[in-house]
Amino acid sequence: MTEVRVLVVDDDFRVADLHAGIVTAMGGFEVVAVAGTLAAAREAIGSHDIDLALVDVYLPDGSGIEFVRELRCDAFVLGAASEGAAVRDAMTAGALVYLVKPFADTELARRLGAYLHYRRIVADRTLDQSRIDSALASLRAAPKVDDAAPQQSVTRTRIVELLTGSDQPLSAAEVAAQIGVSRATAQRYLAALVAKGRLRVQLRYGATGRPEQEYTPAT
Repeated sequence: MTEVRVLVVDDDFRVADLHAGIVTAMGGFEVVAVAGTLAAAREAIGSHDIDLALVDVYLPDGSGIEFVRELRCDAFVLGAASEGAAVRDAMTAGALVYLVKPFADTELARRLGAYLHYRRIVADRTLDQSRIDSALASLRAAPKVDDAAPQQSVTRTRIVELLTGSDQPLSAAEVAAQIGVSRATAQRYLAALVAKGRLRVQLRYGATGRPEQEYTPAT
C-alpha cells in the first residue's frame, strides 16, 4: 500500500507541527501540506492529492467542520469543541474520527494506526458484511499499533534503555547515531513505542528551519 497523503489544518502552528510530526513518525504516512486557515487548506486540496485531512474545528476564516463537508477524502476532526452538536455535525459532515483537544500524542498515533488497518480492509475490491464491520470497528476501537515495528527486538530494547537513561529528550537522528541504525529504522521503532504509550513525542524549536521531533519516556 502506498503512503497515505495527509493534510494538517490547524491555526496554531505549534499544534499543526506537532500533529504533522506524529503523522510523519508513524510510518505509512506522508504530510504533503500544513495549513493554518481555510483558504490555505482549500489551496492545498487544489494543489495536492490528499487521502486524509486532520482538521481543527475553529479556524480564523471559518468552520473546519464545514470544510470537512467539502472534502472528497477521509478526515479526522481534532478540535476543542466538546458539545454534542459539534460532534454530530462533524460525523454528519463525513469525519471518520473526532478527537477532543487536548489529547495525548499517543491517542492520535493509535487512531492513525487504526486508520491504516481500515484502509487495508477497504482496499479489497469486494467486501462481505463481516469485513465491512471489521473495517468500521477498527476505527472505533483504535487498537494499538502492533505492526509499526517488531514487538521484541534488540533494537527496540536498546532504544528504550537509551531514552530511559538519558537526562534530556533525543531526536530520531540522535537515537539512530547512538545505537548505530538508520534514521528511518529509528523512526519506525520510535513511532511504535509512541503508539504503545511507552514514549512521548514533542517538538524541539531551533533558531531556524522546521522544528524537530524529540522523544522522552512516558511518565
